[in-house]
Amino acid sequence: MTMVETVRGPVDVTELGTTLMHEHVFVLNEEIRQNYPGDWDEEARVAHAVAQLDKAVAGGITTIADPTVIGLGRDISRIKRVAEQTPMNIIVATGIYTFSEVPFYFRYRSRRLTASGEDPMTEMFVADLTSGIAGTGVKAAFLKCAVDEPGLTRGVERVLRSVARAHVLTGAPVTVHTHPATRNGLEVVRVLREEGADLGRVVIGHSGDSKDVEYLAEIADAGCLLGMDRFGIGMSPSLQRRAGIIAELCHRGYAASMVLSHDAACYIDWYPHDPSKAGNYLYIHDHVLPTLTERGVSTEQIKMMLVGNPMRYFTMNPAV
Repeated sequence: MTMVETVRGPVDVTELGTTLMHEHVFVLNEEIRQNYPGDWDEEARVAHAVAQLDKAVAGGITTIADPTVIGLGRDISRIKRVAEQTPMNIIVATGIYTFSEVPFYFRYRSRRLTASGEDPMTEMFVADLTSGIAGTGVKAAFLKCAVDEPGLTRGVERVLRSVARAHVLTGAPVTVHTHPATRNGLEVVRVLREEGADLGRVVIGHSGDSKDVEYLAEIADAGCLLGMDRFGIGMSPSLQRRAGIIAELCHRGYAASMVLSHDAACYIDWYPHDPSKAGNYLYIHDHVLPTLTERGVSTEQIKMMLVGNPMRYFTMNPAV
């Protein structure tokens, strides 16, 4: 029996059920929110999130993986309040989200200053995974970082290698936000391989943004999972184009190399429009799955992408 940590505590991976592998509950700039709260109403936002997650549970979703880490406004106490009021399993992450520099907190803190000789980021990630986050008792179950259009800047590479090292030390899986237009998922694969990562426990996020089947196949052939994860949030390419890529990959035998999601949030403060309308965790079930079925993707392949592959991803390997 393999257990995976959720906000409410450990759950057998066989009970995760239908799992959306890249969803957020809240995405916030916490400094702005605390100093300029505007229309933020804590009780209302928590209640709205619970309602959205309950709606998803009623539609057949049982688990979401929430990669909201430092840089995206992670507040596990708030997420814990939400999780206590909904049957949805919420799996949270540790890591840092940056496209360029490390936060100033880490700029003058290096591995030379730690007793273990590890980067202090790695030590913090390992603590989140093994001891819990910020005194909440909630443990992270996966790692998250980002490599976007600027590529492997010095800061981004430091975070990526720290995440990889925490993965090697703990066996926790990894999700990496990538920028498919620059094909930088291949650079992520290279760095993770150099650090000794188990590429079978890595999701290359936002792969669904790519129209390049050969690029995606190359990442899958390296052993990684492809995060086909931006459905229903108004980003290019269209539903039809995204579904077409997934269907093509399924026809080529890559159903075991994909996971599905929306990258939605119940509340995100990045945009000036009404952020409370951002969460729709049922778009895949309502629109994507029928489209995939029309394109010849089988029920077994759909179940693999939504149930089997997430279960395999969260099946913990012993630490090296």
